Formats: sequence, structure tokens, C-alpha cells
Amino acid sequence: MNDFTLQSIAADLVPSNYLSIANNARVSRDKLVKVLLEKKKLPDHGWENGTIEYLIDGLALLDSNNFPSRCGVGEREARVVCELVRKRHYGFAHGIGRSGNLSEAQPKAAGSTIMANLTNCLVLDLLREMGIRSCKKALLVPLATGMSVMMVLTALKASRPDARYVLWSRIDQKSCFKSIVTAGLIPVVIDTVPVEERGDPMLGTNVQAFRDKVEELGAANVCCILSTTSCFAPRTCDQVAQLADLCRCKEIPHVVNNAYGLQSSYLTHQIEQAGRLGRVDAFVQSTDKNLLVPVGGAIIAGFDPAIIEQIAALYPGRASSSQSLDVLMTLLSLGKTGYQKLVAERKQLHQHLLEQLAVVAKQYGESVISGRNPISVALTLRSFGDNAPMIGSMLHRRGVSGCRVVTGRETKTIAGHTFGAWSSHSSDGEYVGTYLTASAALGVTREEIDTFAKKLQQVLKEQRVVEGENGELNNQIKEMTVV
Repeated sequence: MNDFTLQSIAADLVPSNYLSIANNARVSRDKLVKVLLEKKKLPDHGWENGTIEYLIDGLALLDSNNFPSRCGVGEREARVVCELVRKRHYGFAHGIGRSGNLSEAQPKAAGSTIMANLTNCLVLDLLREMGIRSCKKALLVPLATGMSVMMVLTALKASRPDARYVLWSRIDQKSCFKSIVTAGLIPVVIDTVPVEERGDPMLGTNVQAFRDKVEELGAANVCCILSTTSCFAPRTCDQVAQLADLCRCKEIPHVVNNAYGLQSSYLTHQIEQAGRLGRVDAFVQSTDKNLLVPVGGAIIAGFDPAIIEQIAALYPGRASSSQSLDVLMTLLSLGKTGYQKLVAERKQLHQHLLEQLAVVAKQYGESVISGRNPISVALTLRSFGDNAPMIGSMLHRRGVSGCRVVTGRETKTIAGHTFGAWSSHSSDGEYVGTYLTASAALGVTREEIDTFAKKLQQVLKEQRVVEGENGELNNQIKEMTVV
């Protein structure tokens, strides 16, 4: 209701002093919305649910499918037959973008267009707050990270039609590799090399191998270099600044897979440095991992707005507005201080995970490996031998998810390319040996880490008992054979 409507309310419906108090609350909400739409910045403090829904409902009413006088005779009129579905989407049904451009306005959907553009502005503000201050443009796309990377590569391919190769710093994550193949490009895998960080044996970027491969193939034939920030220990963040410098010198595009790196100031600093000192055409990060929304979206951002617009113009047709709606409501509920609090808590809990695993490692004569990886931690399982793979499945049966055991002996073939020592991020699966990984990602709780450490100790203890029983049985068999 606006001021005119409220003023026209008859006195016999509600006393004027009561109406005045209620109107003051409405004015406060309107002021928050006005400031948000004018400044297009994240609010310092999160909004309460009523104010968020007040904004969302108001935007939805601007779409033609919600007009009281609607009369749709087209093939796409945002008709929704199930009321539950309509409520789930707050009345938004037109989607975003228009006929092949993800950022173009829709004549039937003013509210959806405002929502999508406002969300992109808030996401850009968040990227800058998290340390990528030189970032110029951000685009929220309704595709998960792998498909979003593919979309970026396809756009770069269009601008470099004679370039066929993507030089990729190996990280054993299937969707990243598949994104290269799906874009119609040829992946050239650059293996990682052993490095030492803070006394830990880690795997890092072979920058010299990138230089050599560029010389071998010719810079004009390289579509881009694809590097990674966030990764599973014992792999560490790529030397994105050095790769960016190489790309600047050789005039080669550079894409950074920042999948869940937005939650780490260390990783965002690497991107900021790379963008300032070298060349970074685009960097991509997941919405579910970094913003705690359902899977299905990613943020494509960069330091040159023209490149991001080129990517947006590549999108075929309209797109779902669900991801924009989820992200907008989440960012408004958190505000700057709310998100910063989550990030600070995550950093503390990463240290707590290290400490808990250090206790377990000491008890079983193993080592904790983290280096400068700000999210993931590895625990060696060298003393468990062939029984180590069972540890992962035993933890899974006890409700522990996200923990994986790597033996360095598995082989994986993806799109015709065979990777030895799959999951170890290196062809040398013996460098670290057998280990398990665990992460302190955004949203994890202290209780989850403590429960994981307790269950891990139980599983390792059970394995030790099994090993002892097997050893005793083997001794008995040997004695019987001798007799």
C-alpha cells in the first residue's frame, strides 16, 4: 500500500494513531528497498524475512503473468498450473534474458529483469568485498560450475577460431576436464609437480611446463590456459599470477576455475593479484558452495566487462530465474556482516579441523597435510596398507559424507583421455601415498568436525583390530604349514 491508499482508510476501520504506527513500519521497509535499488549494493546488515518477501512480491507483480488485466495469447505466457509451484517461485515464471542474451531485458517481465540485474550487482559487490576489488562485472548464470566454464571456453573459442588447445593444470575433477571437451576444444594436461608449503609435501603448478608447451604449440593455437584455485589437498592453488603473466606476455586468454574459492580471502587475493599484474579473462565460482543455495548456478566474473557481455550474449534463449531469486534472497538475508561472519567462522573451523586431525595422526603415526590450502586437509594412511580403501566406505556407512580416500592406484578414462593415479592430481601416485581428505567449507559446524574426528578414530581403531586378527591368523597358517 502507498501513502495515498493508507490515508484513504476510513477511521471506523482502524484508529488513526494505530494506522500511523503501522505506516511508519511500512515507510521503513520502503526506505530499505529504495536504498537497495538506488545504490545496488549489499546491505550492511541482513534483512528479516518479511522485508525480503515484501521486495520479492513487489517485483513479481511487475511481471505480466501477475497483472490483474492479463490477456495472454502468445505461446509463452508464464502459465503455471500447479499452485505449489507458483508459490515456490513467488510468481516468477518468465525467466531472465531474451532470445540469446542472458543480460537483455524482457518486455513481459520487468520485475524478473530488475531481479536478475540487481542480483548481478549484489554479487559484484560481494566479490569486491571478498578481496577481488578490481573486478568490473559479474554475471549469475543458471548453470553449475562445469557448464559455466564450458560456456566461457566456447565464447573464447569464437574469438579465436584457429586456436584449438586448452592448457589445463591437472586437477582430478571430472566436470572441469569435460568442460574443455564439451566446448569442442583439445585439452592438453600439464601435470602438477611436488612443492613444499609450510613443511608439507604438496602438489603445485608446473609453470615452466606451461611456457614450454606454449612454445611448442604456438601461442596462436592456444585458446586459453585454464587454472584452478580451490582444490583438494595435497594439491595447492595454482600459481595463477604467474600463469596470468605468461598469458599477458603471449596474448593468450586465461580462465580461472574458482569453484569454491570465494569463501577464502587467500584465494580471492590470488585472483586479484593475477588480474592486476597479468591477464585473467574470466573466473568462475559456484553459487551452492559459496552462497549456500541449492545446486544449479555459478558466477562468471571478470576484469573486462566486454568479455563478460560476450559470454552473456552466447546463452541460447531465456534462462531460469530460480538461481537469481535464491541468490538475491540469500544475500539480502545475510548482508555484508552476515557473510563476513560465515567466512570468519569457516576460517576458524579450518584450524579446528587441522587440530582434530593432528590428534588422530599422532595416535596412529600418520601426518596431516595442508600447506597453504585454506579449505581442504589431507591425512596420510600409509600404515594401513591395503586396508586403507575400506576406511572411506566405513566412514560413509556411519553418515560421514565428503571424505574420500585416495590410493594413487586408480585409473580413470574421461573422453578418451586416461589419467593414471586418478584423484591424486598427479601421475606420481606414490608422492604422498595413500591419504584421506576432509574440508572445512562454508557452513560447516564445529559439531560436524568433532563428530567426524570421533568417527574417524573409531574406524581406524577397528581397522587396527582387523589387522591384528589377520596377522595372527597368518601366523597360525604359517605354523600349520611348517608342521
